[in-house]
Amino acid sequence: MKAIKLLLGVLGMLISFSLSAKSISGIVTDEANQAMPGVSVVIKGTTNGTSTNIDGFYKIEVNKGDILIYSFVGMTTQEIKVKDQSVIHVQMQSEGIGMDEVVVVAYGTQKKSHTTGSAVRVRGVSSIKGRRNTMAFCNYEMPPVTYQNSETYSTIHENNYKNAVESPVSTFSIDVDGASYSNLRRFLSNGEKPPIDAIRVEEMINYFNYNYEQPTGNHPFAIHHEIAACPWNNDNLLLHIGLQGKKVETENLPASNLVFLLDVSGSMNSANKLPLLKKAFKLLVNQLRAEDKVAIVVYAGSSGLVLPSTNGNKKEKIIDALEKLNAGGSTAGAAGLKLAYKVARENFIDGGNNRIILATDGDFNVGISSNSEMERLIEKEREDGVFISVLGFGMGNYKDDKMEIIADKGNGNYSYIDNILEAKKVLVNEFGGTLHTIAKDVKIQIEFNPAIVEEYRLIGYENRMLNKEEFDNDKKDAGELGSGHNVTALYEIKLAKKKKRDQKLKYQDTKLNSKALSKDEIATIKFRYKKPDARKSILMVEEIPMNLNPEQSLSENYRFSAAVAGFGMLLRNSEYKGKCNYKMLIDLAQGSKGNDEEGYRSELIRLMKLAKHL
Repeated sequence: MKAIKLLLGVLGMLISFSLSAKSISGIVTDEANQAMPGVSVVIKGTTNGTSTNIDGFYKIEVNKGDILIYSFVGMTTQEIKVKDQSVIHVQMQSEGIGMDEVVVVAYGTQKKSHTTGSAVRVRGVSSIKGRRNTMAFCNYEMPPVTYQNSETYSTIHENNYKNAVESPVSTFSIDVDGASYSNLRRFLSNGEKPPIDAIRVEEMINYFNYNYEQPTGNHPFAIHHEIAACPWNNDNLLLHIGLQGKKVETENLPASNLVFLLDVSGSMNSANKLPLLKKAFKLLVNQLRAEDKVAIVVYAGSSGLVLPSTNGNKKEKIIDALEKLNAGGSTAGAAGLKLAYKVARENFIDGGNNRIILATDGDFNVGISSNSEMERLIEKEREDGVFISVLGFGMGNYKDDKMEIIADKGNGNYSYIDNILEAKKVLVNEFGGTLHTIAKDVKIQIEFNPAIVEEYRLIGYENRMLNKEEFDNDKKDAGELGSGHNVTALYEIKLAKKKKRDQKLKYQDTKLNSKALSKDEIATIKFRYKKPDARKSILMVEEIPMNLNPEQSLSENYRFSAAVAGFGMLLRNSEYKGKCNYKMLIDLAQGSKGNDEEGYRSELIRLMKLAKHL
């Protein structure tokens, strides 16, 4: 009888759950009833969510009683409780002016500009959201004030073709950062084309997971390669190279000594900065184990320690410290960095993951501010075994160039967080790869066979290029590979003419040897890497046979990475884009998106469709 009652109880619970579970769909529009792509739709209190597509449409699985949160930059966040409805359409409203968004000026108040793009003109106001402003001079009619977008990016000069006889060797550092992709997504979602220098094609490619096979040997990563006709130039070949890092399960990762270095200056005072930062770091805190430790350092006009190193199982204490943060003051970035390194060294874990996580819009304007000074500071500190990763937030005054330097020189990753779903991707889905390095100073060197290759061009990696001799120099810094991370690189190759070419120099002759003339190999790949705590590198060598893959046998990874690269070249209006067009690339991406459990590849297709109309 008891067994029957228990069974009936379980059945009742299942029936109740099935009755409460449902799908909600709808369309999100703005005040002009125009569809809004890229709106975040999240179940309150969870990390489960989605975003609207190019038509403003969304669909999400919920339970009755759940609360859906709709958020978008510049719009008032809305919360709607799920009852018996199956369709919820939402009209987003522009944010009103709040006290925390107002700057007091000489003869009035004005709203801060957080908009990227055209200049914003504002006048003094006398009241704020219906609240009386008690400042006597607020009714003074101040002259218009103009604010310009002050975002900064490092200049990118695209790689050109290299002659395989004169320059047979290509050398570069790996790059697993994905900041450029999420940043350009922000621009496109706001109806703008991103600046050309904001588009780093290798970061677009490496934003996505390519599910290469895990390594099986003694090395912490495996090498994959394919070669076939180039989609945008049938006369050329496209060489796809993939590097898959070994995935270490979370429970097997070494203990972490983390220092959250958080920018709480006045420039962080907007919805897509400090409030989003707090939500993002809560996701990270929930991933921590008892053996992990966290300290929180903040900086504004000055820097300070707001939470001493605390064990990861004291989540409420850590989150409470985050909740109390408010923005205001100037940006003493250098002082904050120095204090964070000091705290990290004081709590250093031998054999552990000792890392600073810097979260900022990059606007360092007090103390050490030049890129070269910041670079020297971080290079000096990383030798003590403390790495630094960077999370970028916000728009308008975003300093991409500074943040990229900090992450590159600090042996860390660089991500741009434009919404809570991106925070979940970086800090939950890719937790091990973001925080735990399995190999550092990873370099790639490819020697092309001039008997087959006339010219070659590396797509992207412009700011990661190395000199040939730097490949064997263990003192030369290079990129890091995290647990489970993969790296993909593409080369476009022009085939050699029938007549063999030799190097034409006045004082020397270079003849192709029998190995080159056999035409069995198109290239040889060399990899160098160091273990996280080592100073001497390890060499791997692999040959690439001249075996062209027929189109029908090409992997989804090959085709999708080519679609991403083509998209990047279109956004840059590259002289090397060949026959690239949006229809071709969208078809290529749609045919290779695969399982796409998290929807990242589908999102790329939506962004392509959006960019096509801008």
